[in-house]
Amino acid sequence: MTRIDNLKKGNDMKLKDMRVVIMGASSGIGAATAIAFAREGARLVLGARGREGLEDIARRCEEVGGSVHYGVVDVTDAAAVKRFAHEARVLLGGIDLWFSNVGIGVVGKYHEVPIEDHRTVVETNLVGHMNDAHAVLPIFLKQQHGIWVNMISVGGFVTSPYAAAYAGSKFGLRGFSAALRGEVRKYPRIHVCDIYPTFVDTPATGHAGNYTGARLSFPPGALAPEKVARAVLAVARRPRDTTVVGAPESALRLAEFANPVNAALMDRFMDAWRRRAERAPRTTGTMYAPPREPSGVHGERHRAGEQSQHTLLKLGLAFAAAALGVEMVRQRS
Repeated sequence: MTRIDNLKKGNDMKLKDMRVVIMGASSGIGAATAIAFAREGARLVLGARGREGLEDIARRCEEVGGSVHYGVVDVTDAAAVKRFAHEARVLLGGIDLWFSNVGIGVVGKYHEVPIEDHRTVVETNLVGHMNDAHAVLPIFLKQQHGIWVNMISVGGFVTSPYAAAYAGSKFGLRGFSAALRGEVRKYPRIHVCDIYPTFVDTPATGHAGNYTGARLSFPPGALAPEKVARAVLAVARRPRDTTVVGAPESALRLAEFANPVNAALMDRFMDAWRRRAERAPRTTGTMYAPPREPSGVHGERHRAGEQSQHTLLKLGLAFAAAALGVEMVRQRS
């Protein structure tokens, strides 16, 4: 069996028999990543709140030859995550990679969304990932190796009007990863790896809380979940601190620099979208309970073409460039 502790500096890790835990594995990116690891012969333990979704993805993993266990767990329950990590370590004989992937969102003007919903987003997206790390890091330290993969999103660089709690959680995750990376610097075979995808075509739009009165949908060019899964596998083979999927990292840095004005432009854009979009009732989505039926891997835009991906990237760069130009004029005046 191939182990991370057999990895020599400069070599790629083999994924066959890698011991992998994936949280948020019942749909979307987590599901796509589970199936991708299963195809490579990894040994999996999958976690999520919804049993039906887990059973569906576990079956798909087995169909491609994977070895898989699964369990229902809520990442906001620190004690439950600790137990889950212990059980996964016993089942697998160790944990080589842990993918913290759980994430939810609520869309709406900050003051129009109940504060309980904002709190739930932060507890899930930020504290939930912290619970994951707190559970698995002692295992990594005892083994003297391990990869913690932290799913963040471009929301960790670029502010998101109409998603203030989401933005807070993603900026917080980025800072948490950086701090944790500093703490494990003395352990060369323990890695903290961040993944920053742009929009991804998953069932997340149907799961999100929505207080806009408008129907939620992803913009043209949303990435296929399988593309993000490939990025996670690449990190498993060769760990790196930061991986951006769907845009150059330099573009995110530019957008981050222009954030103060960029946020105002995005807010104006969202106001216009809200007025024109198809109407929809307010909902908490799956924030407080898992879906009753399997959600699968993909959302509404199953096949995103390269042309639309380029359109999305150009739109983001245009916002960043416009914001940067306005900010430079403001500073000179």
